[in-house]
Parts: sequence; C-alpha cells; structure tokens
Amino acid sequence: MESKNTTTTIYEDVKINVKFKLSALWVAVMLCYIYGDIIGFFVPGTIDEILTGNMGFLGPVTQGLVLASGVMMSIPAIMVFLSLVLRPKINRLTNIIFGIIFTGIIIVTMFMDPWYYYIYLGIIEMALTLLVVWYASKWPKA
Repeated sequence: MESKNTTTTIYEDVKINVKFKLSALWVAVMLCYIYGDIIGFFVPGTIDEILTGNMGFLGPVTQGLVLASGVMMSIPAIMVFLSLVLRPKINRLTNIIFGIIFTGIIIVTMFMDPWYYYIYLGIIEMALTLLVVWYASKWPKA
C-alpha cells in the first residue's frame, strides 16, 4: 500500500476590523481619483484646455468651482481618518451617506468623458464606494 502525504498548509488569517476596511476602501477610491486625473493630462488637448482656464465638462475655472472641487475631493481623504476614529454608530452612518453620495457623483460624471480609462476607473470607483456602503451597513453588532 502506498502512503499519501496528507499534510496541508494552513495559512494565518487575521480578522480585519470594519474600521480598517472602510479606511482602506477610501484610500483606494482616492488613488483611483488621483490616477484618473494624472492619466487625464495625457489626453490630447487637456493641458491646453487647462491653460485657457477651462475645467473640461465643468466649464470655465472660477473660484467657486475650484473651491467646490476641493471640498468634494477632500471628503474621501477625511473619511480615511474618520473611518478609524469615529464611534461605530456615527461612523456607520457617515460612511453610508458619503458612500452613496460619491457613488452618485461617479455615476453622473463617469460618462461625461468618453475615454475608456475614465469609464474603467469610474466602474472601479463605484465598486469601491458601494463596498463602503455595504461594509458600513453590515457593521458587526457588539
């Protein structure tokens, strides 16, 4: 009779707290936003448009538009931190609200730029923000 080697390798698996998952998701969302903006500089005509004071489909650059863009883009950065430090009840609610808002923003803006990279990143960003909503809504009970 042949003997078979029946040893199996068991890898360590660490349970990751929902706060860390949410924070990591917001980091991933931000990285996609940043990479999308950087890649966008290679689209022909983009830099010329910027130099003439135009923000693409958003129109002419104004202080209000730049401020609104800054506020909007600072929220995911702030959520990286808030996801780690807020108490569970407010943390859950804040992540659900901003996850839904940013999913909506992505849906509205994703097809305004017909370049495939923008749509591709939009799909990933939507998946990530929907995961934020899902993980927050499934927050474990104490």
